Amino acid sequence: MPFQVKYIAAELKKKIKECTLINAKTELYGVIGNPIRHSLSPIIHNGVFQRMGLDAVYLAFEVNDLKKAMSGIRELGLRGVSVTHPLKARILPYLDDVEDLAGRIGAVNTIMNEGGRLIGYNTDGHGALEALEEKSDLKEKKVLLLGAGGTARAIGFSLKEKGVQTVISNRSLDKADELAKNLGFICRPLSSIDDLSFDVVINATSLGMFPYEAESPIPKKFLKEGTVVMDIVYEPIKTKLLKEADERHCMTIDGLEMLAHQGAGQLEIWTGKRPDIRKIKEDLRRAVHEK
Repeated sequence: MPFQVKYIAAELKKKIKECTLINAKTELYGVIGNPIRHSLSPIIHNGVFQRMGLDAVYLAFEVNDLKKAMSGIRELGLRGVSVTHPLKARILPYLDDVEDLAGRIGAVNTIMNEGGRLIGYNTDGHGALEALEEKSDLKEKKVLLLGAGGTARAIGFSLKEKGVQTVISNRSLDKADELAKNLGFICRPLSSIDDLSFDVVINATSLGMFPYEAESPIPKKFLKEGTVVMDIVYEPIKTKLLKEADERHCMTIDGLEMLAHQGAGQLEIWTGKRPDIRKIKEDLRRAVHEK
């Protein structure tokens, strides 16, 4: 039998065996967004479900009509849902309740279905800070937060909760100024930050992500040796910002770190149990390496 045929037959047997694990009692979870095919969230959640011995499966759903999608979540009884771009703010009117922090942020990345009531949460900010605090104590540190969108807002609110001194900068200064005022932070244009010193730089923009891999949110000259530089972008893993930060001898944190921690936060909301973050990171890095 040719090698290709043997390989296909083995894969088919494996898939058939996996399918026998799914039955009428299997709980369904998923992620909604558009586009969604690049999502690594199924890697996180299905791996944890398997290790926890839970009869559950997590799928990716590309959504064009949010109203219909929300009706489908209710009607089909999805137990929990992750929410990603561009739906985190748009989804709020379709929920029955929103946890306080998510309400203040104005964005939801997690939905819990409690007997037909859909409740929104946000684990992005806490996930980012957990990833940061694994590498650096934020006490008495000065942070430069780049961006003013949904993820930047979530991280900003978490930094405020920690009492971390923060400066916000963004291409759209109006949005950055509004966010800074909401949080009691300082807003500065990029052109005026070269005379400032930061202990931590967080990129919460899409610059560096496909198809903008050749771009960085700040010039290399702004990066000082010893600075902690975190990028929320995880495709590619090594963004231009992180490459230049390495060249300037900074400590770098890639987007898989925040992804792992925010996913762990979602799982804790859904299951009441804290998953093994180390195993989640191993799953993610293995999946990225095998791409």
